[in-house]
Amino acid sequence: MKTVIFSLLFYLPLILLGQTKVRNSGNLKVFDGGKLGLHTDLVNDVSFDQNNGLVGLYGEQSLQITGATAPVFYDLEIANTHGILLDLPVGVRNNANFIEGDFIASRKHTLVYVNFLRSSFYVGESDFSKVSGYAYANNTKSFTFPVGDDYRLRILSIDADTEAELLKCAYFFEDPNASKTLDLSFNTSKKLNTHLEISDKEFWRLEAESPMRVTLSWDTKSNIGRLAEYVTDLKVVGWNKQQQKWEDLGNTYVNGGLEYGSVRSRPIIPDDYEVLTLGGNSEILNTYDTVELDNYYLTPNADGKNDRLKIEGVENAPNNHIQIFDRYGVMVYSRDNYRDEFEGFSNREQVVQRNKGLEPGIYFYIITLHDLRMKKQGYMYLNR
Repeated sequence: MKTVIFSLLFYLPLILLGQTKVRNSGNLKVFDGGKLGLHTDLVNDVSFDQNNGLVGLYGEQSLQITGATAPVFYDLEIANTHGILLDLPVGVRNNANFIEGDFIASRKHTLVYVNFLRSSFYVGESDFSKVSGYAYANNTKSFTFPVGDDYRLRILSIDADTEAELLKCAYFFEDPNASKTLDLSFNTSKKLNTHLEISDKEFWRLEAESPMRVTLSWDTKSNIGRLAEYVTDLKVVGWNKQQQKWEDLGNTYVNGGLEYGSVRSRPIIPDDYEVLTLGGNSEILNTYDTVELDNYYLTPNADGKNDRLKIEGVENAPNNHIQIFDRYGVMVYSRDNYRDEFEGFSNREQVVQRNKGLEPGIYFYIITLHDLRMKKQGYMYLNR
């Protein structure tokens, strides 16, 4: 057996097995400023969680992390062409540096994962370096999971008003109607809203007990054009565990175009939903008649005249959806089951003055009246 020298101090014993494995069977520790580069498999049989230096996983052949105890690293770096196969969880206390290669773990269960502990972060994530399996996050209000499949980074982000204790996330490039990995079916024809269109290209699994907003991304392989003609019609949808149907989880923010972009849900509890994916409008909406209405003049000054946007026919179509855009095409207001509530205030989170009065000017609105199979649209001038 050849002697291998690491540029750090550590406690013995450290046993090298035929240059193909490094076995930690003692109190191995990477001190502050220390560096440990592994080009072989790591077998971790005892505690390895008091590290303050850098551990790098390198090489041009895949490595494996196995053993009896999950290692926890301070700084962790991956530059391995064929990735790191995980047979037990790996924790990160400070920073993970994605250079090349994936952390690869089973998606059949949540028992093996990369765990980003409180206040930890990562850099360098890409299509070529990410978590291909489950990623965890702990005690955070905001986090973006660097998850994907073997070939693509497919992030999911969350933001919450209070800290979430534990979150688990993985991405599946599979038809939710017939997931081979999970051996489950989430039938896209079963919907709480008949006007929804559900992606059959991909889905995410997110586990968390507390309320949060979820942002899903799309790319060219997501085939978003099949779901919506305009990105403002996209939404997050989830398979409701209790109802066993897909549910519209809303669109509070949308960014990008039909090739690349993201959409954010309303606040939800992820544990209420088995999986999440992208949704849009059913093709049946394309058959609706479109009616151009006269322009509205809105002066929300509480004088009892023109204080609200009152659209003809709304009382006959309680199942509806309204969108209002400014002159730059930015959506400033949207609502399901509209009842003449709009008084010149935005309810969209990308608008700087959310829940404050919109600037005077010309706005465009479109309301879809599902019960009447009709769309009504027109312009509105807002003054104060």
